[in-house]
Amino acid sequence: MKLTTITAASILAFTLTQGYTAHAQNNKGRETKKLTKMEISNKEKVVALLKAIETGDSAPVAYINPTNYKQHNTAVGDGLAGFGALLQQIPANSAKVSTIRAFADGDYVFTQTDYVFFGPKVGFDIFKFENGQITEHWDNLQEKPVTPNPSGHSMLDGATEIKDLDKTEANKTIVTNFVNDILVNGKMEKLAGYFNGDNYIQHNPNIPDQVSGLGATLGALAKQGIFMKYDKVHRVLGEGNFVLVVSEGHFGADHNSFYDLFRVENGKIAEHWDAVEKITPKADWKNNNGKF
Repeated sequence: MKLTTITAASILAFTLTQGYTAHAQNNKGRETKKLTKMEISNKEKVVALLKAIETGDSAPVAYINPTNYKQHNTAVGDGLAGFGALLQQIPANSAKVSTIRAFADGDYVFTQTDYVFFGPKVGFDIFKFENGQITEHWDNLQEKPVTPNPSGHSMLDGATEIKDLDKTEANKTIVTNFVNDILVNGKMEKLAGYFNGDNYIQHNPNIPDQVSGLGATLGALAKQGIFMKYDKVHRVLGEGNFVLVVSEGHFGADHNSFYDLFRVENGKIAEHWDAVEKITPKADWKNNNGKF
């Protein structure tokens, strides 16, 4: 791992200079030609870019549009300059990146990743592509717990196989309806209809398996005066049996961004992963693009 090499000699000296910008705009670059010939998928580009945070490999930076890259992580500055500045802040040889799941939906790629990145975290990342290059990025990061949840699951284990590609849109509709009915509008009388009986695998650090486990946890929180309320769904992406929903809402007094990944099986929600991140005050943002 050579994070110091990235900032001193690779990204800031190669990708963030006017020379590289001119190279990318006027020349298209030999690297771009090579990538086109190799027909690297957008998923592979994203996985390589994320891994470069750990390894210090500068080549995947070519997958980012050098003049049009919008950043929605509010703690990171806009454009390639913001990306480079973030890398400079990472202590040398400290980062670890392992992408567990990667999906594609049209021009978007979304991933779930096991990070050691200013401490252990679980993160969802969304990248938008235009003409084979990344032009926009969103994410949600949550501290990774040391112990498993009440049913023995981590935030990352569970099914990974992508199936039922022909059911992508149908599954996106099922999950969107679930989030709107139950989490946004609180129509709990519809809860059972989205599940196969009590069968439900849960990866949230604080909630056990089964639909009854979810209901019991929410009920216990409510007795303590702690409520989870989704206010708005911002984005729904899916591939086959996996659907990611990006929402905004509140958990207790905190204003949060919710990223929920669902696995659908035979028309019912079968498994769930998530990451919840508190939205920082706008005065502290390092870009003006907003979280969503």
